[in-house]
Amino acid sequence: MEARAQKKYLRMSPRKMRLVVDMIRGKSASEAFSILRFSPKKASIYAQDVLKSAISNLSNLEDGKSVNPDDVYIKEAYVDQAPTLKRIQPAPMGRAYRIRKRSNHLTIVVATKQ
Repeated sequence: MEARAQKKYLRMSPRKMRLVVDMIRGKSASEAFSILRFSPKKASIYAQDVLKSAISNLSNLEDGKSVNPDDVYIKEAYVDQAPTLKRIQPAPMGRAYRIRKRSNHLTIVVATKQ
Protein backbone atom coordinates (compact mmCIF):
# COMPACT_ATOMS: atom_id res chain seq x y z
CA MET A 1 0.00 0.00 0.00
CA GLU A 2 1.29 3.48 -0.78
CA ALA A 3 0.37 7.08 -0.05
CA ARG A 4 1.67 10.44 -1.16
CA ALA A 5 1.96 13.97 0.12
CA GLN A 6 2.71 17.11 -1.79
CA LYS A 7 3.66 20.65 -0.80
CA LYS A 8 3.40 23.28 -3.50
CA TYR A 9 4.90 26.70 -4.07
CA LEU A 10 7.79 26.37 -1.62
CA ARG A 11 9.86 29.56 -1.77
CA MET A 12 13.19 27.89 -2.36
CA SER A 13 15.21 27.02 -5.40
CA PRO A 14 14.48 23.51 -6.74
CA ARG A 15 18.20 22.89 -6.97
CA LYS A 16 18.66 23.44 -3.23
CA MET A 17 15.67 21.23 -2.40
CA ARG A 18 16.94 18.38 -4.60
CA LEU A 19 20.16 18.19 -2.57
CA VAL A 20 18.12 17.22 0.49
CA VAL A 21 15.60 14.99 -1.30
CA ASP A 22 18.39 12.97 -2.93
CA MET A 23 19.72 12.06 0.53
CA ILE A 24 16.46 10.40 1.65
CA ARG A 25 15.19 8.75 -1.53
CA GLY A 26 14.84 4.97 -1.09
CA LYS A 27 15.53 5.01 2.66
CA SER A 28 13.23 3.80 5.43
CA ALA A 29 11.13 6.49 7.06
CA SER A 30 12.88 6.30 10.43
CA GLU A 31 16.29 6.60 8.77
CA ALA A 32 15.05 9.51 6.65
CA PHE A 33 13.80 11.34 9.74
CA SER A 34 17.19 11.03 11.40
CA ILE A 35 18.96 12.27 8.25
CA LEU A 36 16.61 15.25 7.96
CA ARG A 37 16.82 16.11 11.64
CA PHE A 38 20.59 16.52 11.57
CA SER A 39 20.85 18.14 8.14
CA PRO A 40 21.83 21.83 8.36
CA LYS A 41 19.84 22.77 5.24
CA LYS A 42 16.61 24.77 5.48
CA ALA A 43 15.05 22.44 2.91
CA SER A 44 15.21 19.56 5.38
CA ILE A 45 12.49 21.19 7.52
CA TYR A 46 10.07 21.23 4.58
CA ALA A 47 10.98 17.68 3.57
CA GLN A 48 10.38 16.46 7.12
CA ASP A 49 6.90 18.04 7.17
CA VAL A 50 5.94 16.44 3.86
CA LEU A 51 7.27 13.06 4.99
CA LYS A 52 5.19 13.24 8.19
CA SER A 53 2.14 14.08 6.09
CA ALA A 54 2.75 11.16 3.73
CA ILE A 55 3.03 8.73 6.64
CA SER A 56 -0.16 10.16 8.12
CA ASN A 57 -1.91 9.68 4.77
CA LEU A 58 -0.74 6.06 4.74
CA SER A 59 -2.16 5.60 8.23
CA ASN A 60 -5.51 6.99 7.07
CA LEU A 61 -5.59 4.58 4.13
CA GLU A 62 -5.23 1.68 6.56
CA ASP A 63 -8.36 2.66 8.52
CA GLY A 64 -6.56 4.80 11.11
CA LYS A 65 -4.16 2.10 12.32
CA SER A 66 -0.88 3.55 13.47
CA VAL A 67 1.98 2.87 11.09
CA ASN A 68 5.45 2.02 12.38
CA PRO A 69 8.05 4.22 10.59
CA ASP A 70 10.42 1.23 10.46
CA ASP A 71 7.97 -0.60 8.15
CA VAL A 72 7.64 2.33 5.75
CA TYR A 73 10.10 3.37 3.06
CA ILE A 74 10.27 6.28 0.65
CA LYS A 75 9.26 4.90 -2.71
CA GLU A 76 9.49 8.17 -4.66
CA ALA A 77 10.65 11.65 -3.80
CA TYR A 78 10.95 14.36 -6.40
CA VAL A 79 11.05 18.12 -6.80
CA ASP A 80 9.39 19.97 -9.67
CA GLN A 81 9.92 23.59 -10.62
CA ALA A 82 7.12 25.99 -9.72
CA PRO A 83 6.52 29.50 -11.10
CA THR A 84 9.37 31.96 -10.83
CA LEU A 85 8.77 35.45 -9.44
CA LYS A 86 10.61 38.02 -11.53
CA ARG A 87 11.83 41.17 -9.81
CA ILE A 88 13.99 44.09 -10.89
CA GLN A 89 16.98 45.45 -8.98
CA PRO A 90 18.53 48.82 -9.83
CA ALA A 91 22.02 48.60 -11.29
CA PRO A 92 24.74 51.14 -12.10
CA MET A 93 24.33 53.65 -14.95
CA GLY A 94 20.54 53.41 -15.04
CA ARG A 95 20.44 49.72 -15.86
CA ALA A 96 18.26 47.09 -14.22
CA TYR A 97 19.19 43.56 -13.22
CA ARG A 98 16.53 40.87 -13.17
CA ILE A 99 16.22 38.81 -9.99
CA ARG A 100 14.53 35.42 -10.34
CA LYS A 101 12.99 34.15 -7.11
CA ARG A 102 12.47 30.47 -7.77
CA SER A 103 10.00 28.12 -6.11
CA ASN A 104 9.29 24.41 -6.23
CA HIS A 105 6.76 21.64 -5.65
CA LEU A 106 7.86 18.77 -3.37
CA THR A 107 6.25 15.32 -3.66
CA ILE A 108 7.00 12.28 -1.48
CA VAL A 109 5.44 8.84 -1.99
CA VAL A 110 5.77 6.29 0.81
CA ALA A 111 4.92 2.59 0.81
CA THR A 112 4.94 -0.32 3.22
CA LYS A 113 7.67 -2.92 2.87
CA GLN A 114 5.24 -5.82 2.52
